[in-house]
Amino acid sequence: MTVVSNSVACTYAASALLAVSFSFEGDASPGLAVRVLEPLAKRGLIPDSMVAERLGDAMRFTLVCRSIPAEMVHLVAGNLGQVVGARRVDVVRMAEPLRRVAA
Repeated sequence: MTVVSNSVACTYAASALLAVSFSFEGDASPGLAVRVLEPLAKRGLIPDSMVAERLGDAMRFTLVCRSIPAEMVHLVAGNLGQVVGARRVDVVRMAEPLRRVAA
């Protein structure tokens, strides 16, 4: 459930964690989903959810990260804006990071 891998969690343990939603819209093309996930993957981050939707000649992706180091948010957003075919990138900060409840 956490988006921070063990190696990243150790590196950023003292960082503030945020809950954010990244919304990406770009030209529909093969391989776009992989390019949209790359800014997270290269930092060892995994989204909690990902929704993809075809909108004619465009694709919209919504990536929700419930616990992402604060200093990574602008880096991921900036890289999303550099994806070939990017039309729009929005970042919405959610109320607070969601925490796993022990079973």
